[in-house]
Amino acid sequence: MRELLIATTNKGKLREIRQVLEDVPLRLRTLDEFPQVRVPEETGITFADNARQKAQYYAGTTELPTMAEDSGLEIDALGREPGIYSARYLREDASYEERFADIYRRMRGSVSSDRRARFVCALAMVDGDEIRFETTANVEGLLAEEPAGRNGFGYDPIFFYPPYGRTFGQVSDHDKTAVSHRGQALRAFRDYLLRTPRT
Repeated sequence: MRELLIATTNKGKLREIRQVLEDVPLRLRTLDEFPQVRVPEETGITFADNARQKAQYYAGTTELPTMAEDSGLEIDALGREPGIYSARYLREDASYEERFADIYRRMRGSVSSDRRARFVCALAMVDGDEIRFETTANVEGLLAEEPAGRNGFGYDPIFFYPPYGRTFGQVSDHDKTAVSHRGQALRAFRDYLLRTPRT
């Protein structure tokens, strides 16, 4: 069975990845198995840059085929921030409650009433020194009037998805993954894996 390193320590992301890839004949490895490998600095200017950099770094360090993703929330009225800095917005150790509070403070001071927002996910898979797969997906929605819901993780409680009439923090994992940025990217990756001959 082929092995694939999933280059994230985020438990919520790992849960979604395992859900989508459950029928792919792969042994999924995680970074928890490589505590000696340090986390690389993210220096890209796009989600795709960062996903590619992480996949290349971990593939080179562990000598395992590696899938990495970079994702975040873009809010149009805030110049598409927090964007690629979503996981580090305010500071590395900031709570999401602190991040939400700062986003709503900035929105109150904004001259724009535009609440359009989107989640973006870029995903890359590297084997050896070769990039084997890349994709980027997004889901459009709105900044919620206020945080709502305790499901999901990260910015889910402040992302309102109009077709559901709820935030991603208010829907099940299944319903979120069916339409989410990461769900779309992972299904494209799953299709690639299933049509690629095993080596």
